[in-house]
Amino acid sequence: MNWEQLLSLKRYGDTKKRNRNEQDENRLGFEVDYDRIIFSTAFRSLQDKTQVIPLSDTDFVHTRLTHSLEVSVVARSLGRMVGIEILKKYPKLEQLGYKSTDFGAITAAAALAHDIGNPPFGHSGEKAIGSFFKEGSGVQYKTQLTEKEYQDLVDFEGNANGFHLVSQSDTGQDGGIRLSYATLGAFMKYPKESLPKKPTNHVADKKYGFFQQDKNIFLDVAQNLGLQQTRNGETISFSRHPLTFLVEAADDICYTIIDFEDGINLGLIEEEKALEFLMNLVRASIDTKKYTQLTTTKSRVSYLRALAIGALIQESVSVFIKNEEAILNGTYATGLIDKCKYEAQINDIINISIRKIYQSEEVIEKEIVGYQVISKLLENYSNAIEHNITGKSSHFDKLVLKTLPEITAFDSDFLYERLLGVSSYVASLSDSKALLLYKKQMGLIL
Repeated sequence: MNWEQLLSLKRYGDTKKRNRNEQDENRLGFEVDYDRIIFSTAFRSLQDKTQVIPLSDTDFVHTRLTHSLEVSVVARSLGRMVGIEILKKYPKLEQLGYKSTDFGAITAAAALAHDIGNPPFGHSGEKAIGSFFKEGSGVQYKTQLTEKEYQDLVDFEGNANGFHLVSQSDTGQDGGIRLSYATLGAFMKYPKESLPKKPTNHVADKKYGFFQQDKNIFLDVAQNLGLQQTRNGETISFSRHPLTFLVEAADDICYTIIDFEDGINLGLIEEEKALEFLMNLVRASIDTKKYTQLTTTKSRVSYLRALAIGALIQESVSVFIKNEEAILNGTYATGLIDKCKYEAQINDIINISIRKIYQSEEVIEKEIVGYQVISKLLENYSNAIEHNITGKSSHFDKLVLKTLPEITAFDSDFLYERLLGVSSYVASLSDSKALLLYKKQMGLIL
């Protein structure tokens, strides 16, 4: 892979190359990506989607929206810092007009969109959609789908749905919101199909990154960027875009540190123990005098959180630059912070977060509610659409159909596209909207 190709400003449908040195500096293409994501409907729904605790009634807790904004800020810093070093190593890029801020703009935009395809109610939302098709009434469709189509549904993946949302064509909107290929490449965390499942231990093979419906646009992006193909034939996959490692690191940094902070502020993790874990991560950089003047838990945690994020940013940049050649040739196989010098401290924080936050009674109880909500909505919507196709609609089916938005996929001649359209629609709902629809369809409220 080479950086000039990886930094492509091309957008879907372009008939000629967009050269960096011909760009309007006041309206740079990579910055346009950020704006398009911000104004998208899918992004706005993140304001009411779970990051840690579903349906939380406290302002302490991050939503997917605040999490995405924070990840984007961290990713911008990572991109700019790496960009400075890349331009030193490859001076031709500067001659072509590229700047370190371009790297920051690409990673910031990709990071802003990294959770855009996630269903309501956190990761339990993904599992609920998958279980509907694997164990629920959706299993009836298995024999009518190809193996890969069915796998897309039973392993419904927020990353693949995100790519679907930003790139899918619709009437009058070819190529979705038409992000630059560089940003789409950096967004594609798992550049592979749903099958084979976890074929290697490489971090890029952990999950999948596109649905069968979006295979052609995925291939167009990957091939234009010059991503290295790692499998072909009946199954395809590619090496990651190098900047994807920075987007992933930004996400890892934020959920590791900020979810932990949420747990402390909610009282799920004892302050004394929590502060000790954070101090172990940043002990060398603490200003003792300043720290002793902080009188509240929130201020102490905030100070240590800022130091921790700063330390992990520096370390991630260091690991990236050290392994840049391996990343370019596709042989670097782990996340940037997975094997960094703070590995032990990070693992300690993650382990206590799992026990005290992600497996807390409040989280589990609300995830159970979310699971039931998503399963019932999928059942009602898929039944209504399929019964309409076969001419067997009940009165209830007809009423449910009237509540659905006008989405092209619902009228598709292909079962897979209809089921994927339903799944993607349910995934697009906010926590509160999904719960409201469920209550109405169950007759619990008027």
